[in-house]
Amino acid sequence: MFYQPKDGHGLPHSPFNAIVAPRPIGWISTRGPQGDNLAPYSFFNAVAYTPPQVMFAGSMKDSIRNIQDTGVFATNVVSRPMLEQMNQTAAHLAHGVDEFAHAGVQKAECSLINCPRVAQSPATLECRLQQVVTLEGGEDFMVIGTVIGVHIGDDYLTAGKFDIVKAQVMSRLGYMDYAQISETLSLKRPD
Repeated sequence: MFYQPKDGHGLPHSPFNAIVAPRPIGWISTRGPQGDNLAPYSFFNAVAYTPPQVMFAGSMKDSIRNIQDTGVFATNVVSRPMLEQMNQTAAHLAHGVDEFAHAGVQKAECSLINCPRVAQSPATLECRLQQVVTLEGGEDFMVIGTVIGVHIGDDYLTAGKFDIVKAQVMSRLGYMDYAQISETLSLKRPD
């Protein structure tokens, strides 16, 4: 099969998200004039080491508006025990509704920025806005942030490393599918 996205694929569901998988889930928390916000983004990833930087992309919603207003956001890791709560924060709620409260997610304050974070998340990245890029088509935006603070739950450190298996880190696949990371492999680079 070959198709050009502009012409459609003829399948019941778009295969694009399933092909570009697995993807980390950016569970983005923000604070704005209408209150606190928490939303999952399946287009999320780390993009640089020095300084550490992350990006996420989506349509213009409360998260991106809050980030533009405040210049900060937090990225929370989703673990298996929080999957249903994460899904509840994806609901289309009225502007200003606190998704933390809606989904029963416990809040904690960030250390360096005026922003809530998910208290039970195995790890959270505190980020300062670097830029918002309007993507082709004009309806989606990419937010790039510089990581200025990192929270890691002590239970998820094994031999000095963040243990993604122990943390039961979830990833986004295509369609309505998710995967839990349950095995890792190590390879040394040939150089």
